[in-house]
Amino acid sequence: MKYYILAGEASGDLHGSNLMKALQNVDVNADFRFWGGDLMQAVGGTLVKHYKERAFMGFAEVVLNISKIFKAIAFCKTDIAEYNPDVVIFIDNSGFNLRIARWAKQHHFKTTYYISPQVWASRASRVKAIKHDIDHMYVILPFVKDFYKTYDYDVTYVGHPLIDAIANRKQISEYEFRTQNELSDKPIIALLPGSRKQEISAMLTIMLSVVDQYPNYQFVIAGAPSQDYSFYKPFIKNANIHFVANKTYDLLSVSYAALVTSGTATLETALFKVPQVVCYKASWISYQIGKRIITLKYISLVNLIMNKPIVKELIQDEFNSSNLKKELDLILDDYERTKFFINYYDLEKKLGGKGASQKTAEYIFNSLKP
Repeated sequence: MKYYILAGEASGDLHGSNLMKALQNVDVNADFRFWGGDLMQAVGGTLVKHYKERAFMGFAEVVLNISKIFKAIAFCKTDIAEYNPDVVIFIDNSGFNLRIARWAKQHHFKTTYYISPQVWASRASRVKAIKHDIDHMYVILPFVKDFYKTYDYDVTYVGHPLIDAIANRKQISEYEFRTQNELSDKPIIALLPGSRKQEISAMLTIMLSVVDQYPNYQFVIAGAPSQDYSFYKPFIKNANIHFVANKTYDLLSVSYAALVTSGTATLETALFKVPQVVCYKASWISYQIGKRIITLKYISLVNLIMNKPIVKELIQDEFNSSNLKKELDLILDDYERTKFFINYYDLEKKLGGKGASQKTAEYIFNSLKP
């Protein structure tokens, strides 16, 4: 079978690569053409465009780059038509993917969505288009299946692929990790500031403002695969700040606590059982627009899945040095840490077990059989 896959950002690349591996397990003739990243490219097939080429953050940045986005959409349609796949698979990245999905359905291509757009967070009106344009939807969060049910749209819950990604990673000993990255024996506080330059700058400036108040810990920045070390270098201003590139899981596996930008990383941190403070700060205009259309009580996946405040969320003006120190002190406290571990255990049970990628691959392949 021929699979055309559309993924954006680092998380989409991760989940896309695992889905591709799973598809290869069920379809020995699987042929891939895709928009994604290095992880998907390592599996095989043809990388059409790297997600780095279209990593626009916030409403303002999207508007400024609107001509590039429309050109990419037009090119994508032409490329799909020329490849003529058996199915087009969309992974998250709703702004781009839903436009392609509408065109693909009109041109009689089979359409599958893996990892739902966040219509459960804002602009639920998009569900009507999804029901019309997507033949099959596979969701990775239990509350999302319930959300779609209220719109009379039957989707399939497959579990969360992060469980597989973490379980199947090549592990490294703590001693080896510290040695390779020139880290001391001090407890590690991991900093996960996101993946886009604008986002990283906003997050790191405040995250690093508390470093001098914790001389008995070392702070380690998790470098995103989409950025080079040269971008991070100006932030590393003293010996207590370190940097590791493309080793977020290894870093979390040895971390004592973490400061995490809202997104998939909050769930990854929880699955590694690391107490965390969730942080988020956007441009003023993006925040003003966002708070008017987002209807959720929480912004972190951890709190959303559990439907209660498991982790502290510092959003916009609340994300400042004073509040960050207060919350960091709490997650370094032994009593508070015990609560985290209990809640994280319950979270993992709620997500279900392993096999999300394999289940999805089997569903997709079977749906294509005559």
